[in-house]
Amino acid sequence: MNRDTIAGNWKQLKGQMQAKWGDLTNDDFDVAEGNANYLAGKLQERYGWEKDRAESEVRDFERGLDERYRH
Repeated sequence: MNRDTIAGNWKQLKGQMQAKWGDLTNDDFDVAEGNANYLAGKLQERYGWEKDRAESEVRDFERGLDERYRH
């Protein structure tokens, strides 16, 4: 996964991520600041997912982005 896609478009994508993962707080997103690994860790913590599932969720989110966010 090109994690730079998420980091480079963080402000634009934050709302979409908040809608998808509503259990994450604004503070979680503010601390993450585009760090996909941190985001996956927070998904593990909040949803009780295994590491592979959390990382898969982040990858799937990135894959679902339209072309304007891809580098």
